[in-house]
Amino acid sequence: MDARKTIILLIVTAIFSGSSTVVWAQALPNTIPTPSGPVQIPDISSPANFGAAMQIIILLTILSLAPSILIMMTSFTRIVIVLSLLRQAMGTQQLPPNQILIGLALFMTFLVMGPTWQRINNEALQPYLNGKMDQREALRRAQIPLRDFMIAQIEQAGNEEDVYLFHEYAHRDSPESAQIRSWSDVGTLTLIPAFMLSELKTAFLMGFKIYLPFLIIDMVISSILISMGMMMLPPVLISLPFKLLLFVLVDGWRLITSSLMGSFG
Repeated sequence: MDARKTIILLIVTAIFSGSSTVVWAQALPNTIPTPSGPVQIPDISSPANFGAAMQIIILLTILSLAPSILIMMTSFTRIVIVLSLLRQAMGTQQLPPNQILIGLALFMTFLVMGPTWQRINNEALQPYLNGKMDQREALRRAQIPLRDFMIAQIEQAGNEEDVYLFHEYAHRDSPESAQIRSWSDVGTLTLIPAFMLSELKTAFLMGFKIYLPFLIIDMVISSILISMGMMMLPPVLISLPFKLLLFVLVDGWRLITSSLMGSFG
């Protein structure tokens, strides 16, 4: 008897669900708005419409490449690597979180790159938006402040050998053109990877200097524990409070951030 009731209940449910689907399908066309007229496609053959379309394409391209530009041609690489090495040296695992470190690195990058971006805005972007130059000239002028920044950082760190490395590889088929007489002989596509290598070297060197005091604390704590016969107790567990105390007493965050921003000149 229970089986018959169950079968009848399933049949009734299927009938009602089917009927409701039909009613919804019949009512659906009345709820979908239809265009009142034919769809008009903008005529891009006219200069005004073509210019607006090109501006939208350029804007979307810049937005899609913005993360790469931020990482490769700015101070973000050095800052985020040093902050990450600082967290590892302190042994705090995931504290501060990645979002905090990346946010701090972003705002520090905005401060460091502010003069460079202001030059790009004054020398390339605003004249282009005002119609005083074409797209090719605007891109050429926008590269100049970024190249000046990257060249200044490479020279300050003394990593010109990285530039020679990529420049010689780019002109490996014509050795006579691989000679560098001035920075104008170095292309932007050659300068960018050389700048990134220079930033990696500088960031690792700063990270080594940050590691030293925390390494000394770990060694002292480990020696004390071994002398006391407490070899089963992890030294990191005991040294972490002393690391945090030392970092707070010397105002470590201010020292690190000021040293990072000061390293860009």
